[in-house]
Amino acid sequence: MLRRLLSLLFLSGLATLASAQTPRADASAAIPKPARSFMEKHESFLARAQAGPIGLLFLGDSITEQWKTAPAVWEKHYGTHQPANFGIGGDQTQNVIWRIEHGELDGIAPRAVVLLIGTNNSASHSAPEIVAAIGKILGLVRAKLPETKILLNAIFPRGPRKNKAGEDEDWQARMAVIREVNAALPGLADGQHVHFLDAGPRFLDAEGKIPTTIMRDQLHLTPEGYRIWAEAMQPKLDELLK
Repeated sequence: MLRRLLSLLFLSGLATLASAQTPRADASAAIPKPARSFMEKHESFLARAQAGPIGLLFLGDSITEQWKTAPAVWEKHYGTHQPANFGIGGDQTQNVIWRIEHGELDGIAPRAVVLLIGTNNSASHSAPEIVAAIGKILGLVRAKLPETKILLNAIFPRGPRKNKAGEDEDWQARMAVIREVNAALPGLADGQHVHFLDAGPRFLDAEGKIPTTIMRDQLHLTPEGYRIWAEAMQPKLDELLK
């Protein structure tokens, strides 16, 4: 009950704060979107952390959250590792930062964290801003979970699609940002605590396009897409989960 009251007070205060901010949020600012569904999911993650144990944690946005659409792939690859999914649709880097700073990693000790974040920042932030924010996330995870290995994923490719307003998205501009981010991400990996993986090329056909059998809407993975991602991660996760 106390947590619910604090959440409601937070949302009320956030609405006031948001009205005084510029429309564009800092990619590293620890401020989530003021939505009840966000807080409900955050609270469910706090409960999952308290319930424990967690051996493998997935952290990210809707691409992570929608692992639930591929339960057979999830169970086959991760079922024996006490997995947990802390993905929230629409999250940007600043949302993940807020979630970490508000307890989602407290009291757990997973062997590995799989991090995929940044595609939702690509419309409103520059590549250096996104890279800096991902670096901040890695620093927070390392501080909270010093014994945990991190598998940092390159941002996945995205193709032609419409935005929520039904307008054609400037996907090429977003891909230019994503490519620049991905080129810089290996510099955040030390090969000891943080490991980098770019599974993106596996989602493309011979012409460099994304088949709808892999991403139904040129962004979110189908079960086949999750199978491809899981198989791309498996060798490194086998190593990190020993």
